[in-house]
Amino acid sequence: MSSHLDYEINKELGECYLFMGDLGKAVEYYDKAVQSNGVHPDPYLGLATIAVQQGELEKAHELYKKAADIERSDKALAGMALVEMETGRQNEAFDHFSQALDHNPENMISIYMLVQLGHVLSRIEEVIPHMENYLAIDSSKHDVRYSLAGCLSCIGKRDEARVHLERILEADPGNESAKELLEHIGS
Repeated sequence: MSSHLDYEINKELGECYLFMGDLGKAVEYYDKAVQSNGVHPDPYLGLATIAVQQGELEKAHELYKKAADIERSDKALAGMALVEMETGRQNEAFDHFSQALDHNPENMISIYMLVQLGHVLSRIEEVIPHMENYLAIDSSKHDVRYSLAGCLSCIGKRDEARVHLERILEADPGNESAKELLEHIGS
């Protein structure tokens, strides 16, 4: 059997056991996948997920970093960022969420966490382009448009915020959040 086939089988078994909640077996098969072919990020992402579930955050961070070193994907970068948020490294988390969105503008966890960190760290202006990139792909996502309007309002760009809120209300006249924010901004 080729090492690539070994790798695929072990990775799949790791994913199955993780899904079923048998973390011990999942670790066993992910480890086998790493040993049979260590150039794929997936087993490291699986092992990182398990480490997070077991509360081993620094180990999880190392595993996400290994996955990112093999292939800089939004999953690996967002994983690193989530661990950094949990361990109080907010600026690092902000940077990794941003990088995750550079790889995949539609990574919703990264968008929402970035908005949250943008407010906490007073880096809202850096968040706005990521939300605009998302809306360029899916302009109908009202909660992203609403968050964008809120960010624009926070940095004093009320006219731009108003345009986004009115667009939400055109499509969804009953959207109470958009109505309230529009009222708050004033006309």
